[in-house]
Amino acid sequence: MIAGTRIDESSPRYRGWRVVLACFMMAFFMFGFGLYGQGVYLAELQRAHGWPGTLISAASTFSFLLTSVLVIFTDDLLARIGLRALILCGLSALGASTVLLALMQTPWQLYLAYALMSVGWTGMGTVVIATVLNSWFEQRRGLALSLAFNGATCGGIILVPLLLSLTGSIGFRSAMLAATLAMMVLVLPVVVTFIGWPAGTLPSPGGRVSGAAAPVHSRKALLANAAFWTMVLPIAIALLAQMGFIIHQVTFLEPLIGRASAGLAVTIMAAMAIVGRLSLGLFVDRLDPRLACAASMTSQAAALFVALQSTSPTVLLACCAVYGFSIGNMITFPPLIIQREIGSSAFAAAMGLGTSISGIVSAFGPGIVGLVRSFTGNYTTAFALCVVLDLVAAGVVLWRPGRRAEIAARRVD
Repeated sequence: MIAGTRIDESSPRYRGWRVVLACFMMAFFMFGFGLYGQGVYLAELQRAHGWPGTLISAASTFSFLLTSVLVIFTDDLLARIGLRALILCGLSALGASTVLLALMQTPWQLYLAYALMSVGWTGMGTVVIATVLNSWFEQRRGLALSLAFNGATCGGIILVPLLLSLTGSIGFRSAMLAATLAMMVLVLPVVVTFIGWPAGTLPSPGGRVSGAAAPVHSRKALLANAAFWTMVLPIAIALLAQMGFIIHQVTFLEPLIGRASAGLAVTIMAAMAIVGRLSLGLFVDRLDPRLACAASMTSQAAALFVALQSTSPTVLLACCAVYGFSIGNMITFPPLIIQREIGSSAFAAAMGLGTSISGIVSAFGPGIVGLVRSFTGNYTTAFALCVVLDLVAAGVVLWRPGRRAEIAARRVD
């Protein structure tokens, strides 16, 4: 899959590590604005415009659903317009989205902003990052993925508290415009300078690299692959619960522990996600990714269950820390399982299709949590549902296809 396999990937001079830096910056702002920041938008847009939480939550669901459709075609877009052009389109769309969020006055503008955010996800999200790093790394692939995706977690640690702090001092509009300007100044240079494919390679539809002796993998064949489904479905279910909690976290915690402590909880959760992802990256070759995935889902269920039983700031912050330990790995496990059980030749196609399916399912998380909260008047039932979903997902991911299915998975046609 990669060019120049004779190069020592552990060397700081290897160009792939500069690509990791660029991917880190992309993930920082894409996840900071596009995922963790949505909890801030929910609270601030309600406060500024008096819009119901269900309206804003539905916009989040719409955005994630649209993203899930668009990412199916990521491998085709990479081949047709090129890696750098796709990323720059995504960066421009994300910038337009955050500017519109700052300036909007009517609900239709909210949906336009979230549609632009979906284009940003297509150009700067998980599938693009995983695919480009898969082409640069073989021996250190797990570590490279972990380091790059830690940018997503750092977006929660730094960007969300910064937005909350700036909003309190200069207002939501000015805070969003300042953060957008910072994104353009920091991300644009590293993308233009560092992003590219390894010398002598060019991706083609289906996730192949030119010159590689690998068959084209159809999406239909992947959908008939048992190993593919026993990876996609549990991840999708767990992400549904996770997305619902992340988007509603600030709104859930603010009445219990105050605005500042709610921001601290987001920071703690994101910091623990870094610890969890780095732990996986360092020991990835020694772990069974399915078993580790099930353990992560179970720990999230336990943390959320305890959080529902307490109003103590200390306990709630501790629960957010435990929950956060596994957050980052929910997007790191799929490429690791795909690489082991489906293979490199179908990587981009499987990542795109898997991300789409899990994205469609998980997109309902914010809307479902918001809807249940509206009906019940509190988050208890909504988050209890998330606990059940995590436990179901942990059971499903441990179901392994038989040996024949494993062999067929590597020969997907």
